[in-house]
Amino acid sequence: MASINDADSDKMIRLTADELKKKIKQPGWSLFVKTGVSRERPPEQKDWWFLRSASLLRRIYIDGPVGVSKLRSFYGGLHRRGHKPAKFAKAGGKVIRAILQDLEKTGLIQKAEKRKGRIITNEGKKFLMNVAKQIK
Repeated sequence: MASINDADSDKMIRLTADELKKKIKQPGWSLFVKTGVSRERPPEQKDWWFLRSASLLRRIYIDGPVGVSKLRSFYGGLHRRGHKPAKFAKAGGKVIRAILQDLEKTGLIQKAEKRKGRIITNEGKKFLMNVAKQIK
């Protein structure tokens, strides 16, 4: 049986992004926004919204329950500050929150009852298992 943890993460995220294109819609503002302080420019890929959505869905499956703050830390990077030494900076929260809200509307994730954060639903697990089966 194909497992989500055993599947190649790059292929998994690409196939999941293709499937998510049918379920969620990319907002217009996402073409002009940076993903965090540590980035100089917006993403160059046209479908970066769906790739980030797929990556978030996989990350929630692996780490869940997980909140926006932990996801910001995961997607952060080095903030280059000119002559000063580079320091770690978290990713922007708006993009992550918007994607999480879209995934909640589709029913793939939900807010955790006992702990703070979001967890994957049974429908989300089935969705990811189907993608993992396509890879195998």
